[in-house]
Amino acid sequence: MRIVCIGREASDYGRSIGEWIREFERRTGSAIENVDPDSSEGESLCRTYDVVEYPTIMALGDEDGSLKAMWRGRMLPTFDEVAYWLNA
Repeated sequence: MRIVCIGREASDYGRSIGEWIREFERRTGSAIENVDPDSSEGESLCRTYDVVEYPTIMALGDEDGSLKAMWRGRMLPTFDEVAYWLNA
C-alpha cells in the first residue's frame, strides 16, 4: 500500500500537514509521500484521481495504483484511519 499526500508546503495549511506527516511517520514507522500538485507527478496524480482540494491524502494499491481511500481538505484523518490501509 502506498500513502500519498498532495498539497503545497507554502500555503496556510502547509505547516499543519507537515507536522501531521512527521507525527504519523514517527508513530507508525511508515513513510508518506508528500507531492506538490504543481509538479509534473502532482499534476498527473490530480488528473488521474480527480483531486481538486488540498491537502488530499490517498491510500493507493501497490500493484495497480487503485484508489483504496481518500481524505480531502483541512480535516485530517486520524493516524489509525490511515494506518489501517497500510496493513490492509
